[in-house]
Amino acid sequence: MPQNIILNESEHLYAPEPASEAGRALSAALLRMRRAEQRQEARALGLSGLSDLDLRALRYLVQATRDERNLGPKDLIGMLGTSSANVTNVVDRLVKRHLVARVEHPSDRRAHYLRPTATAISNVEAIFMRHHAALVSEIEEIDDADAGTAARVLERLTRALDELD
Repeated sequence: MPQNIILNESEHLYAPEPASEAGRALSAALLRMRRAEQRQEARALGLSGLSDLDLRALRYLVQATRDERNLGPKDLIGMLGTSSANVTNVVDRLVKRHLVARVEHPSDRRAHYLRPTATAISNVEAIFMRHHAALVSEIEEIDDADAGTAARVLERLTRALDELD
């Protein structure tokens, strides 16, 4: 019974429903997709064995490596929106699990960069591969005109939410 409340709440709008049937269908589909994304995030978190903050930090470090950028602890403070003490604890935990290595800064002996290990990169890719591959597989089945329309609709909705900040 409580599970029904959870399911129904995630598909409930705290605003008047769209006036048209098509609008209501789009709204419901977006809420279902949001719930599916949340389930996949929870799945990824469970598979990683990390806290949410640790996994986000690791994902940022993996992305920085892909972009051939060096990140240090100060960068993570801003990216994670947390304190220096929290980032120190996150980095210590990731280093202890052999997921991140501290690399000396080439010109500043007091500073260092953080690099994900090959194991960490492989783990992050494996954790998110099914989720992202499923999305790409479905996108590949959509014709270009519909994909373009969907992209414009999602961009418009994203912009509306971003403008609330």
